[in-house]
Amino acid sequence: MELTLRTFAMPADTNAAGDIFGGWVMSQMDLAAAVRANERCNGRTVTVAADQIIFRKPVKVGDTLCVYTAVDHVGRTSMTIRIEVWARRNTTGIREHVTEAKFKMVAVDDDGRPRPVDTPRAVAAE
Repeated sequence: MELTLRTFAMPADTNAAGDIFGGWVMSQMDLAAAVRANERCNGRTVTVAADQIIFRKPVKVGDTLCVYTAVDHVGRTSMTIRIEVWARRNTTGIREHVTEAKFKMVAVDDDGRPRPVDTPRAVAAE
């Protein structure tokens, strides 16, 4: 698993109970899945499914949301991205596993049609 996205949970993203909306967390997961999938296939991807989403613990305002991803499976035009979300609690600094899921991403061409997943790019040394 690789850290792919990190952001703050803000007051505008809360529900009536004061917890962060699950939909906001899913949006962050979708962004992270797209980053990982786009890097893997050297181009644009779209989300076609989100599966096995498990909300283990709530996310609170001020928590740092850390989204980790891994490519679990690569097919001809699609790939499965495994996602784990951890929250670094604002008040204690403790890290807790809050959510997990699998997202299915499809590589698409400029016209939005499925295309074969390319060979991964070599990562240049910095």
